[in-house]
Amino acid sequence: MPRTGREPLARELPDTATTRRRACAGLGLVVAMLGLPFAVGALVRSGTMLGLLTGPLAFLLFVELCTERGSTRCSSARLTARTLTGMRSVDLSRITSVRLQTTFAYGTVHRVLLVRDAHGVRLGITSTSGRRTLRRALERQSRAVRRSPPRVSRAARACLGSGRPGQLAVHTVLVFLAQVGLVCAYVVVLVEIGGIG
Repeated sequence: MPRTGREPLARELPDTATTRRRACAGLGLVVAMLGLPFAVGALVRSGTMLGLLTGPLAFLLFVELCTERGSTRCSSARLTARTLTGMRSVDLSRITSVRLQTTFAYGTVHRVLLVRDAHGVRLGITSTSGRRTLRRALERQSRAVRRSPPRVSRAARACLGSGRPGQLAVHTVLVFLAQVGLVCAYVVVLVEIGGIG
C-alpha cells in the first residue's frame, strides 16, 4: 500500500550519545568534503574543479545537518524533529544557547534558530510551531531563579520577536558580507592550489 503524507515521528526517542555520534559523523563528512580538493590539489595540482563542486555542497550540507525536516513534535518539555542525521530531541527545560543561523539562496533569506541543550544536542528550528514553543520555553527558563539563563544571541532574540527591531537587519548584512568573504577566500585558495591564473 503506498504511503500518503509524511510519516509520523517515532515515539521512541534516540539516546543523547547516539544523536551526538550521528552529528559528529555528519560534521566529519562536511570537513572531508571541504578538505578533499586541497588534498587532491596538493598531490596532482588539479583540485580546483573538484573544490568548486564539493565546496558549495559541503556548505549546504553543513547548514542542513541539524535543521528540522518534516513534522516536529512540540511539548512543554521537549522539541523533537527528524533531521538529515536522524531524530533529534532537545530538552526545553535545560536550554544552554540559542543562536540564529542565516543563509542566502535564490534571492531569499533562510533563517534557522539553532537550539542547544545541556546534553549537547543541537536542533535547528524553522517551523512556526517550533519557534512558538521555543519562545515559551525561554520565558519559563528565564523565570526559574535556580538555573543560569541560556545564552541567546541578539539576532536570535530579534528573530523570536523579543529583541530590538534593527538587530536582525544588522545581523543579516554582517552575515552576508562574511559569507561572501569566505566564498571568495575559498575560491582564491582553490585557484592558487590548482595553479590557474
